[in-house]
Amino acid sequence: MSQPPVIVGGGPAGAAAGIALARAGVRATLLERLDTPGDTICGGFLSWRTVERIAGLGIDPDSLGGHRVSDVALYVGGKEQGAPLPAPALGLSRQRLDSVLLDAAQGRGVDVRRGQTVRALGDADLTLADGGVVPWDSLFLATGKSDLRGVSRPRGGTGGDPELGLRLRLAPSPALTRMVGGRIELHLFDRGYIGLVMQEDGSVNACMAVRKSRLADAGGTPARLFARLADEMPALADRLADMPADPQIDAIGNVPYGWRATDTRTGLFRLGDQAAVIPSVAGEGVGIALASAQSAVAHWLSDGAKGAHAHQRAFARHVARPVALAGLVKGLGSRPALARALLALPGAAQIVARLTRV
Repeated sequence: MSQPPVIVGGGPAGAAAGIALARAGVRATLLERLDTPGDTICGGFLSWRTVERIAGLGIDPDSLGGHRVSDVALYVGGKEQGAPLPAPALGLSRQRLDSVLLDAAQGRGVDVRRGQTVRALGDADLTLADGGVVPWDSLFLATGKSDLRGVSRPRGGTGGDPELGLRLRLAPSPALTRMVGGRIELHLFDRGYIGLVMQEDGSVNACMAVRKSRLADAGGTPARLFARLADEMPALADRLADMPADPQIDAIGNVPYGWRATDTRTGLFRLGDQAAVIPSVAGEGVGIALASAQSAVAHWLSDGAKGAHAHQRAFARHVARPVALAGLVKGLGSRPALARALLALPGAAQIVARLTRV
């Protein structure tokens, strides 16, 4: 069998892969660039399917302390449709989730090395920012939306109109609790969408994906875009009512939403956003991270480094439908007639919720 894999990235995909390998008796090395997990731009929602996968790793979902989410609501063209989720989900900050999973990986014997930034990927070794070198035979690439030079994904966007990811954290308030509460909300608009879900501390994570042209039309700054959307969308305005005049908005550019890795090279297993980038309107990014980790470990245990090709092809097929459907849903904001037809269907919100799971 190949030497134990080296995992680059300590988010949900990397940590889950380390845990699964440890449960199979394999002690992997995991390199994480941060000393302490931060709160990433997107994430914050764990679907019922993702909650099941976390339990499958031997972690009690109740120990996460997440906010219970039982319903989904779609807002488009001034209309709303709500429905119960097929099973309870959780609102949970990525800082909390990543901390629990990475600590669990370390506790199960994974060689977790924090504060280790990978600068270059060679054919048989990794070069670290401090000049150190880590040899590898099998590499689990789990760097999330951050690319590693030499194995970068395509830039996001259509032509010259790339997609951006924005995140605003709304402070806890009785009004937000009353409006959002136990729901995940999806507000769709021309060339973008925004998802809202309450976190474990009572704050609300507002995660947006938007075309650069839409940002430019609103004045070129994220704060102006949020203000413009509040003017156009009454329901969203209610939720942004207490947004400060100069809010802290995190951003990431050129996100290749809808992309899937359909093949790879021997020994290189792509996980999470490095394997497939589902539009965050689906709320299944963490689900893809955990499912890809499960696939990579299974193929590595079966075929070692040579299993990378089978993993990548199989996982690309597995996520094709949910990624495609999530892409269709995210485009509804700019297709009013299609949006109205969808919302007219009984149970449309629940159907979308089911079919975008991994």
